[in-house]
Amino acid sequence: MRQMEVIGVRVEMPSNSPIVLLKEAQGDRYLPIWIGAVEATAIAFAQQGMVSLRPLTHDLFRDVLEVLNVQLRTVNITALRDGIFYADLVFSNGAEVSARPSDSIALALRTGAQIFASEEILEEAGVAIPDEQEANEDEVEKFREFLDTISPEDFGRST
Repeated sequence: MRQMEVIGVRVEMPSNSPIVLLKEAQGDRYLPIWIGAVEATAIAFAQQGMVSLRPLTHDLFRDVLEVLNVQLRTVNITALRDGIFYADLVFSNGAEVSARPSDSIALALRTGAQIFASEEILEEAGVAIPDEQEANEDEVEKFREFLDTISPEDFGRST
């Protein structure tokens, strides 16, 4: 498993489909995952530190875990089947629960849990580009163009 960092939420054009973009913490591969609009908003809110007047679903889940004295330890993105990503939530009491990666990431951002992706997923769906500090502007522009042209069908999933 490779530790991942959440880069942010982007909108894939021309379909206007949101994706969450993860990057290897110790590497140069990015992992785009198509997500729903609600989950994209939840991830963006968490990254920006926005707090709603009433708890959103992921905030509620975090609060319930706290009251139960259970911590979310890790989010593991474990599989990619037929263009659909799968994840597991791993808790401090040893329990594991299958979940969508989008919900898992939104919860991890709220709890400080680490996010991991399997090597197999990164080999299949990861996109390697050099670290921006080392990349020249042309390589960065090529990656931006890639994000603008990629579609869910490229991963065997249609929306």
